[in-house]
Amino acid sequence: MKLNEDVEIIKNIGPARANHLRRLGIYTVGDLIEHFPREYEDRSIITPIAQMEEGGIYTICGICGNIKTSGFRQRIVTRMMVKDDTGEAELIWFNQPYLKDAFIKGEEYYFTGRAEPKNKYPVILSPDYEKKREHQLNSARIVPIYPLTYKITQKLLRGLIRDAIDYAFSDIEEYFPEEILSSYVLMDRREAIENIHFPSDEKMFFSARRRLAFDELFTLQLSLMLMKGKIKRSRSDVSIKNTDTSEFILPFELTSAQKRVMEEIKKDLEGPCAMYRLIQGDVGSGKTAVATLSCYMAINNGYQAVLMAPTEVLAAQHFNSINALFSKLGIETVLLSGSLKKREKEETLLKIENNQAQMIIGTHALIQERVNYHSLGLVITDEQHRFGVKQRSALARKGKAPHVLVMSATPIPRSLALVLYGDMDVSVIDELPPGRKSVETFGVDSRYRERVYCLIKKEIERGRQAYIVCPAIEEGETLDIKSVITYAEEIKKRYLPEFSIELIHGKLKPSQKETIMDGFLKGEIDVLVATTVIEVGVNVPNATFMLIENAERFGLSQLHQLRGRVGRGSDKSYCVLISDSKSKITAQRIKAMTKTNDGFEIAELDLKLRGPGDFFGIRQHGLPELKIADIYKDKEILTEARKAALWAYDNYDKYKGLKRRIEILMPGNIDI
Repeated sequence: MKLNEDVEIIKNIGPARANHLRRLGIYTVGDLIEHFPREYEDRSIITPIAQMEEGGIYTICGICGNIKTSGFRQRIVTRMMVKDDTGEAELIWFNQPYLKDAFIKGEEYYFTGRAEPKNKYPVILSPDYEKKREHQLNSARIVPIYPLTYKITQKLLRGLIRDAIDYAFSDIEEYFPEEILSSYVLMDRREAIENIHFPSDEKMFFSARRRLAFDELFTLQLSLMLMKGKIKRSRSDVSIKNTDTSEFILPFELTSAQKRVMEEIKKDLEGPCAMYRLIQGDVGSGKTAVATLSCYMAINNGYQAVLMAPTEVLAAQHFNSINALFSKLGIETVLLSGSLKKREKEETLLKIENNQAQMIIGTHALIQERVNYHSLGLVITDEQHRFGVKQRSALARKGKAPHVLVMSATPIPRSLALVLYGDMDVSVIDELPPGRKSVETFGVDSRYRERVYCLIKKEIERGRQAYIVCPAIEEGETLDIKSVITYAEEIKKRYLPEFSIELIHGKLKPSQKETIMDGFLKGEIDVLVATTVIEVGVNVPNATFMLIENAERFGLSQLHQLRGRVGRGSDKSYCVLISDSKSKITAQRIKAMTKTNDGFEIAELDLKLRGPGDFFGIRQHGLPELKIADIYKDKEILTEARKAALWAYDNYDKYKGLKRRIEILMPGNIDI
């Protein structure tokens, strides 16, 4: 198939040029054709020379006159006069002496550039140019602007893509069945490829873009459905008839939002199909309490419940809090993680297999082959964005269609939730427990650092604790970023010598992390200097101050997650973001953090600023990349593409072209 041939098959691409193209991810003819423009320049309007005004960018069509060069070495100036029916203009290029032989006197050419101040004639400096012919590529049309690399120019790349489309046009396959094309009024794929690169007019461009954005959003959602296996639709052998939780006493009253979500979960558990539900809630909204009650219902009906957390620190915290509640009811809770000693692990595995352990908490060690569950009824994944799709589904496959509950403290805009969780029911806990106060947030530069240390000192003297977060862990790991290790030593010696300061980061042994976190929870440590290992789930109500160094290194949602480690008690809490970055995006992020504590509002802005690829890690999931579609802007197309993907999932085996397309985009990731 021509689309799969090496890009060197295209004329004017030799080994050296092919090597340059590889920097853009272009290896095959198909890659070249799908290297889509990042923007466009409208050169379709031809301006008479006499109507050009200083400072404007124009495309003119003129007859070449005399051309001459002057100067020497690095100061060569090439000048040429052109004329049309309205007047003459002077074109000037610097250090391009070869242009003296590039034009034919008396022939018509198009020129595009900025009009400069004129003396006798209007002047255009360093204009793009193209000879007038029947079909223009770089002028007198809407012109594509591409991402470039070393030694590849816009003009060159346009020509290569034009040649590639002409070479492989007949091999561009229409993989959508007629039902989808007609239902959603989609342009043919060949026509869309042609018009996304070289649109004949604005209407054709928008039709092409809609078709290709639809393609990307459709294949992304269908791929996710195929990877997940549509767990929601499977009937379950897990029968939970008794959902009464009156005997299980929590140490606090549930909020109305928690009660509403519990009713939704009870309805799912009592139904004939396996529950597949996402619980979204901002940091501190009480998702763990809802999860614990759900586990109790499963256990009370004779099943085992499993809670998988992304880190050992968080898993240990869940174990401590849930075990304290369940042990009073005679429910045995065990913790399974990679750091257990061999004997402890063997004992834990045996308890799980013989049903002695009814509540199992752990990390991804829970999905290892050696773990055999006796009667798995409920699977809960905490901080789901830390796990790949395959890890989550592997845990669910440990039982016979168990109920599945997924928790996320990373608020996700509805448009994005449609993509990631299109086949799940979604519950939102949109209410914080009584007494919770918003965290007062400030953005400053490094000149204020010592003043911030004084504020930390005052909080500690009041009996409170503080976090200091840095993005790197070793000197030299990333240039210009505070090192956690040397930074912690500096804090101890210079700024807060009278207080207890400890350091925690991802390279410590699990036992060391657990000891440090336990000391911080007990109030034995005043300041915890940390990396993002404390980003999720860590719950120390006495911590009221957070300082985040090099705030520009974190995404907006990540900053919000970090801030969520304070403000978990009834005392006023503070978060200070330090950054010397001059970036506009950094300024927008910090401003948003100071204006709102609403995680969903922050998530919307984060999606807008960063784009969806960064937001949920398309590469991490191994999912098709979004080159054209914008989840934030293309919400309407997204909704239509989801409906089409749901239909295609149910009719998948009927359409070979569609299957081939998914196999190309997702090699080895889907069992088809």
